[in-house]
Amino acid sequence: MKNIMLIIEYDGTNYHGWQYQKNAITVQEVLEKAVEKVTGEKVNLIGSSRTDTGVHALYQVANFKTKTKIPPEKLPYALNAVLPDDVVVVKAKEVDKSFHARYSARSKRYRYLILNRQFPMPTMRNYCWHVPYPLDVEAMKKAAFFFRGTHDFSAFKASGNKKVNPVKTIFDLTVEKEGDLIKIEVEADGFLYNMVRIIVGTLVYVGLGKIKAGEIPAIIESKDRTKAGITAPPQGLYLVRIVY
Repeated sequence: MKNIMLIIEYDGTNYHGWQYQKNAITVQEVLEKAVEKVTGEKVNLIGSSRTDTGVHALYQVANFKTKTKIPPEKLPYALNAVLPDDVVVVKAKEVDKSFHARYSARSKRYRYLILNRQFPMPTMRNYCWHVPYPLDVEAMKKAAFFFRGTHDFSAFKASGNKKVNPVKTIFDLTVEKEGDLIKIEVEADGFLYNMVRIIVGTLVYVGLGKIKAGEIPAIIESKDRTKAGITAPPQGLYLVRIVY
């Protein structure tokens, strides 16, 4: 058995996230069906990050075990021939049998795009969050500083599995503005459910003056979800890097 790693890009607009669901189409499902068509094997495709409905990926990593004799470098051509246009395998290679796309990852990096102008942009409606009110980007940058480091991020997670360790380390969190687009990037050793989107929503509240940048440490310390900002919509979120 060979362990094959795939690097994948996808537009998440038409999918109910990465992870397989019984009554909805997901990225994992279409990829597993493509692998089965190409290799004749049913596989369990393990993804590095379980992106939500509408979330995109510029660098998703997955792995699966196979007996196929197709050379790894040929797999992207074969898979892309049977995949829909909004999912693309950009690379495949054989890796050590111990490699696990999710558990072997040391950090993950996400990008979030905000369109900050009065009116929306039709071509970006599925790829950013339109915020029509002026945002104080400098205040958002100051607030971003307080998220860095190791903290209990319970105030920044949606309700879900309470057994998951809420302590995570954010290595980097930046806020940049280019024209009408604000780009937020965050890298951490792991993320809680909706953590990135809640951090973004909180930074937008800072930009709107609803929360002061200096209040972020107290919000983190409170571990109270109601103290943080709203959950940003999914379409502005992109998985951009996995570090192993």
